[in-house]
Amino acid sequence: MDDLFDRVTSEQDIFKKLLSKVPGFKGYIDRSNRRASDKLLRDLIADRFEEQWKSISALQRQVISDGAIEFVDDLEGAAIKLRQVIDRVRNASYGYAGFFDAVKINEEELSKIYEYDLGMLDMVDMVKSSVDNVEASLGTDGLPAAIRHLTSVAADCVEAFNRRSDVILTASGEVSE
Repeated sequence: MDDLFDRVTSEQDIFKKLLSKVPGFKGYIDRSNRRASDKLLRDLIADRFEEQWKSISALQRQVISDGAIEFVDDLEGAAIKLRQVIDRVRNASYGYAGFFDAVKINEEELSKIYEYDLGMLDMVDMVKSSVDNVEASLGTDGLPAAIRHLTSVAADCVEAFNRRSDVILTASGEVSE
């Protein structure tokens, strides 16, 4: 995850590099870089969830063409939950704005937050595995269970993102464990 921050930092133009040498301005640049890194990371997370959401939409079309219309609504439940995750990830304040401004976060704490975000990427893999399981279950008696599992995994993703602010506050020491 440090690569994202390093990438943004290395892409600064000469003017920003010069201004980063001005006392007091470096904090602003660092905060701006954290926001840019966070934007890159969250765009990546949202894009990966979006791929799985599109896969669910394709599965819905397949279920309809197979004549198993009774499962379309169940798949839609999982799709709605993933859409919630995508929208929340895309629309959350970048750089943990508000949190970084109000709460002092050092590099170690920032690393914990990035670990959390990495966990969100791991959840994309869980969703993909569940989508693949639904696809493999098409036309079998295992389809309802596969869809229930996918819906459960999608709900876990929503819940995980909802815990994001707790992770930030815990990392900053604002919330005791």
